[in-house]
Amino acid sequence: MITTGIDERYLKDWSGLPHGMPSELHRPTTTEEVAALVRRCRDEKRRITVQGGMTGLAGGAVPGDGDVVINLERMNRIEDIDELEGVMQVQAGATLQQVQEAAAAQGWMFAVDLGARGSCTVGGNAATNAGGIRVIRYGTMRDSVLGVEAVLADGTVVSSLTRLVKNSTGFDPRFLFIGTEGTLGIITRLTLRLHPPMGEVAAAWVTAARFEALPALLRALKSRMGPGLCAFEFMSGRFVQMASELCKQEPPLGSAAPWHVLIEAAGSAGQSMEDELQSALADALENEEIANCAFAATLAHREAFWRLRESIPELLSHLKPTAALDIGMPWAETAGYIGEVEAALRQRIPSADHLFLGHLGDNNLHLISGPVDAQALHEVDEIAYGALRGRRGTISAEHGIGRLKKEFLQVSRSPAEVELMRRLKQALDPARLLNPGRIFDQNEGDIACNAEPSSLA
Repeated sequence: MITTGIDERYLKDWSGLPHGMPSELHRPTTTEEVAALVRRCRDEKRRITVQGGMTGLAGGAVPGDGDVVINLERMNRIEDIDELEGVMQVQAGATLQQVQEAAAAQGWMFAVDLGARGSCTVGGNAATNAGGIRVIRYGTMRDSVLGVEAVLADGTVVSSLTRLVKNSTGFDPRFLFIGTEGTLGIITRLTLRLHPPMGEVAAAWVTAARFEALPALLRALKSRMGPGLCAFEFMSGRFVQMASELCKQEPPLGSAAPWHVLIEAAGSAGQSMEDELQSALADALENEEIANCAFAATLAHREAFWRLRESIPELLSHLKPTAALDIGMPWAETAGYIGEVEAALRQRIPSADHLFLGHLGDNNLHLISGPVDAQALHEVDEIAYGALRGRRGTISAEHGIGRLKKEFLQVSRSPAEVELMRRLKQALDPARLLNPGRIFDQNEGDIACNAEPSSLA
């Protein structure tokens, strides 16, 4: 069915990047429909923007003028679950929450978890190699994907929906598509690795006077609890204060402390880690490594902890226009980096709030600054990415490069690495049709896009 106009929700993601006006919007329901659309775009030399749940922060899903948008939200079927072995086959447009709930209904767990679980799609999670809150225990999306099906830039369907953990038969097609942001192919289906459900979850809220105490505490917890540790989420005091105001909820230990950490631990089914977590934190208190701690006595307490940590959408809305950065670096570099960046931001952009949070166990630091105008937005990027030089870090730990971070790619990647990426792009998409202008510029202007806007269901 064809309708006039394109709904605004298909024009923007969480990045706030200005959009162009696409010529067409398609919402296919099968891989074959995607392949047919791509073949037509190839023949007509039309650029394609691929969309999932529109929750990205790098502008990757934002269309340009004249683009043909392929949104995968209707490709959302859970196709098969192997209850015996714990393997699921799904279409790429299934939301993360759908996948989690389907796994739980069969006595399994899908381990990747993000605050945007109700909106983000597993295809988009794979395309950006999303991490989330359980990476410390289960790894990134790449570790939970056994196989993929993807449509190449010429419309060829490559189906590599293997369900095996071990498969050493030459090149693995998964890794051409996971983390490459839809620039080499459109992921349409996936086979996912499931895990047994965790046992009873013990949760604690910790405060500390100095950031340096956090990596030391994390090391001690990993040593004592091993794989039982499943979340270690840190937040700056200002983040907690603002989250508390927006959520209308008091923090467990107030908001005065400079640093806060939400910790979770869980063993196997029927096994509790609460005593071990309490013992470890009691030692940290006695040694004055942390300032205070509180334990979640009920599920409601635990959910209240997470409500503060997952208040990102409210914060982004409250502080918009917002700079939201997704950085990674070794633990030993994090305290010095935060001190340097925060001081520079306060000096250069004193009118904005600058909030820090992240998943320390997987080296991931998020920075939220706002409100900022266009000039200040670029200043935040220059300060934050410039301070990464020499720190063995990355300008994007889990959201990708998209359109917003191309200018700073050389901070994280060597010229040889960038050239290899370009060669792969040239080999698989020589006409530069799939998500052009993401990761790096590719002289997009030589492809004409002149069709009038329309929306195709």
